[in-house]
Amino acid sequence: MSENTVTFNEAEKTRRFNFGKAFRQYGTFVIFVLLILLAQAQSDAFLTERNVMNVLRQMSGIGVMSIGMLFVILTRGIDLSVGSIAALGAVSTAILLQSYPLPVTLAMVVGIGAACGLISGVFIAFFRLPAFVITLAMMTAARGFALILSNGQPIMLGEAGRPLQAFGTSYTLGVPQPALLMLACFAIAFVVLNFTRFGRMVKAIGSNEEAVRLSGIQVPWYVLSVYVISGALAAVAGVLVTSRSGVGSASVGAGNELDVIAAVVIGGASLMGGRGGVINTFIGVLILGVIGNIMNLAGVPGYHQQVYLGVIIVAAVVLQHGTTLLRR
Repeated sequence: MSENTVTFNEAEKTRRFNFGKAFRQYGTFVIFVLLILLAQAQSDAFLTERNVMNVLRQMSGIGVMSIGMLFVILTRGIDLSVGSIAALGAVSTAILLQSYPLPVTLAMVVGIGAACGLISGVFIAFFRLPAFVITLAMMTAARGFALILSNGQPIMLGEAGRPLQAFGTSYTLGVPQPALLMLACFAIAFVVLNFTRFGRMVKAIGSNEEAVRLSGIQVPWYVLSVYVISGALAAVAGVLVTSRSGVGSASVGAGNELDVIAAVVIGGASLMGGRGGVINTFIGVLILGVIGNIMNLAGVPGYHQQVYLGVIIVAAVVLQHGTTLLRR
């Protein structure tokens, strides 16, 4: 084999590798842009200010939960309890507001969510029990507590909840306030994940936990922390839903854990841990919102939407990770 042939083959491998790397990095953005074009072609109402702001408001709860899920997945974990913790947060908000001022109520609700994450995290981090099983148990228990506290009935916020309802329905600089809170959470998560020791350790644990452990890092404490973060943010999501509806209901967040996982995975995060980013996760959340909005504008029946959504999610994930398969 001539030297020119070897050089050509090496160049070809480099070209393919760079293309694959670029697609994995920017594939989420490509999918998002294509969906935007498709949505606008489907309905002229899609890119109106009112519709865009409605999508942002509706996805604010999913977005906040997806941040916690990203941190968990980066450590090669999973948290199936986020939807149920959101329900517990919603019901707790409605109950506590009857006796405590809004700031105290919010602090207590976030504490309840963090406590749920703490319980799951202890079993996962220190007892080395499977995250799937433990968070599945927490999912059942948290939903059960929400049903017990509410007696299975929605709880109106009433007069004490008017400031919270005002937050959920108001705008600042033309942007819904729940969406602004979501964006603030994403901004904080971006800084933490990319510019702090904690963020570097979270990624490292997912990439090679044993190497991190052998270097003297207390891995269990980091793993515990991400579940606490996930639980706290899930409770915040419950508060956001309650602020929009004016009702604390145990049905809040039903099935949201799957939407949140889908958003993180569509954003390019690996369920094997160590790979994922905050910006791509945000785009993944928007992709889910756009898909749902397209189907609503097209008048697709609710039951059919579930089928189409599943197919679209699979297609997006295949496109996102397809270059890895092609390289093998």
